[in-house]
Amino acid sequence: MDKLIIEGGVRLKGSVRISGSKNAALPILAATILTDEVCVIRNVPNLRDVHLMLRILRTLGAQAEFKKGVVTACSKRLKSYTAPYNLVSKMRASFCVLGPLLARFNKAKVSLPGGCIIGVRPVDLHIKGLKRLNADITVSGGYVHARSDELKGGHIYLGGEFGSSVLATANVLMAAVRAKGTTIIENAACEPEVVDLANFLNKMGAEIEGAGTPAIEIKGVKALKGVEHKVIPDRIEAGTFMTAGAITGGNIVITGIIHKHLSALIDKLEEIGVILERTDSSLRIKAGRNLKPANITTLPYPGFPTDMQAQFMSLLSIIPGVSVITEKIYPDRFMHVAELNRMGAHIQKEGPHAIIAGVKYLSGAPVMASDLRASAALVVAALAAGGKTEVSRVYHIDRGYENIEKKLEALGAKILRIKEN
Repeated sequence: MDKLIIEGGVRLKGSVRISGSKNAALPILAATILTDEVCVIRNVPNLRDVHLMLRILRTLGAQAEFKKGVVTACSKRLKSYTAPYNLVSKMRASFCVLGPLLARFNKAKVSLPGGCIIGVRPVDLHIKGLKRLNADITVSGGYVHARSDELKGGHIYLGGEFGSSVLATANVLMAAVRAKGTTIIENAACEPEVVDLANFLNKMGAEIEGAGTPAIEIKGVKALKGVEHKVIPDRIEAGTFMTAGAITGGNIVITGIIHKHLSALIDKLEEIGVILERTDSSLRIKAGRNLKPANITTLPYPGFPTDMQAQFMSLLSIIPGVSVITEKIYPDRFMHVAELNRMGAHIQKEGPHAIIAGVKYLSGAPVMASDLRASAALVVAALAAGGKTEVSRVYHIDRGYENIEKKLEALGAKILRIKEN
């Protein structure tokens, strides 16, 4: 098991290129199940989660190879409709094979998912949506069992207690493209990752309109073809480097991004007082001298992303004054609070709120990552902390950040990865 050793207090300078989006790549890889033909997916990040999805595809009987950011996948000889517990339990996004397996075989058996411990994340919306497509679904023995004589288009409302669901939208979308007739998904997730999946499916021959809005219309088709596709850049990785540049008082250029995917983050950084300069596909981050506290509420896209809540908490922890973060997507997603407080932050959790009293500086300390974005928050905090920080359990960060220590080192950070005993 690895850990990161970070010597803080270094201003980051230079340029960093953002990798392909993990959250876009995973459902797109699952969607290759829908065709017998070869699909070539480019700009795929080299991550633990990606390789786990490839293992799931191979377990199902697909051929799937990864080489230098390119996945070549073919599901012609798919032999199984069962996604096993030992794989699906490790990553929540792997549950999105349910929809394409059901569309391919008219039956599917998929383990209930695992992943980061950030609060209760039920699969009820996935089940609700697929039932509206004429699927019979039961849950037993830790597996979701789905079956249908024929998938049929339907009118589906995917609203949940905390808003829309990206993965549920993806699962229903992938099943609906092969269903008979027309499907309408209302309160669909609007995230760029859903749009990227819809673009991929449309290239394959699907007929999808409205992706990126709360209402998606899908006209079912009989067959899909193999295609080439390039995955969009990772907006959460970009946001993480934006906070890293700001918290260190640095001057960095982030390249290979799509600005409109980052609008909520850009707006909040400018509110705080960070200086941003835009070009066509890059963004320069320069921290202002007198940063101000802010209040943040996480919301579905295009609102402030829950996946950036922890990293912004690190930044707000050293800004004078009181800031409040309200988590409306996963109200229990505050595992990082205790670890940030170990580094000298003054953060108090009150239900779905975190009240942050800014301190002058953080101090290096041994800390432990609890989930993917919490680990990123600890790295961001460590970059600004005085002294040395040891971040354990960084296998979490390897799930979502490609070569993060090498990218930070190229910006001047003093960071080292070592093996733990």
